[in-house]
Amino acid sequence: MKSLKKFFWWCAGVHKATLKKYPEEQNKYFSIGATIFFTGLFAAVAGGYALYFVFSGSAFALIYATLFGVIWGLAIFNMDRYIVLSIDKSKTGLKQFLQALPRIILAIIIGIVISRPLELKIFEKEISEHLRVEYLKNQQATIDTLNSTFEHKYQVEYKQLMSLKTQSDSLESAIKSERQKLNHEIFGTKTTETSGVMGYGPYAKMKEESLKKQEIFLDTLRAQVIRKENILLTKKEKEGLMDVKILSDASLDSAINNAGFADRNAALSKLHINADGTTNQSTEYAVLFIACLFIFFECLPVLVKLMSGRDPYDIAINNKRTVHNFESASDIDIEKNALNQLIPYRTDVAIKRRMDEMTEAYERNKKID
Repeated sequence: MKSLKKFFWWCAGVHKATLKKYPEEQNKYFSIGATIFFTGLFAAVAGGYALYFVFSGSAFALIYATLFGVIWGLAIFNMDRYIVLSIDKSKTGLKQFLQALPRIILAIIIGIVISRPLELKIFEKEISEHLRVEYLKNQQATIDTLNSTFEHKYQVEYKQLMSLKTQSDSLESAIKSERQKLNHEIFGTKTTETSGVMGYGPYAKMKEESLKKQEIFLDTLRAQVIRKENILLTKKEKEGLMDVKILSDASLDSAINNAGFADRNAALSKLHINADGTTNQSTEYAVLFIACLFIFFECLPVLVKLMSGRDPYDIAINNKRTVHNFESASDIDIEKNALNQLIPYRTDVAIKRRMDEMTEAYERNKKID
């Protein structure tokens, strides 16, 4: 327990020797240090989870995610530790808040960043279902686009095919109508177009011969329709349109498992929108609440430091800082005074050195002469 306390004190950035003099303040800084540590821990988990999707499918995905998660967590931990340490409790409350405001904004940004990957994990099932629907829609849209492009490319052939089908359907409908009239004539049903006399008379024979000719022509039209459809089908196969199909369940599961961070993030942003365009407020509030929770958690060390009064430890640290500042400033004055005291001696030394140099130069010139 003692080692854990010292560790969290270190996380809070306290001066242990000074804090030990004030036992009543130790638990507060223990809590601040624990908050900073767990904020960094959550950041490591979030960063590692986010990068895991970047390298999803790779054999080293877990190693890369773990390494990045540790580095990201340490960076956030160090930043939070600096934010708490840099708040000067010797100033008034408003000045403290203004001093901490940029750090609070930074903490909010960090909270948004670390909350997003964890939200992706929390809503993983809902995101997977949303991706399933989106992938099916996209695949269907792709198929429709390809078919539309193909039909536009071969619009002459499709017009011919539609004309043959229309002619065939019209003829088939006419044959059915004429066949019914022939039955009325044979069975003696009285209508405006039949005699009402039962039997297979000359009119019925003529009607039947006409129907046979029409049926032969209908068979010809149907054969032409089938031939035209086979030609277009062959062209579709050559251009690869037959290979584009709706994704199966296995293919969808594989695509969802390999979905990257961007796709999942986009799905999470649209998760509160229903298929009919309405808004699912419960989902929207849930995502917003989780984001706010992590933002608050990230801001918590700064808020705790701001809300806490100026305690004996803060006063002692401020006094030490004042003394150290005075020592640093006085060191310059001491160095200046020492140099001022040495000026006469340094002048004599410089004159003597200059005289020696001049003497040596004179002696060298005399020897040369």
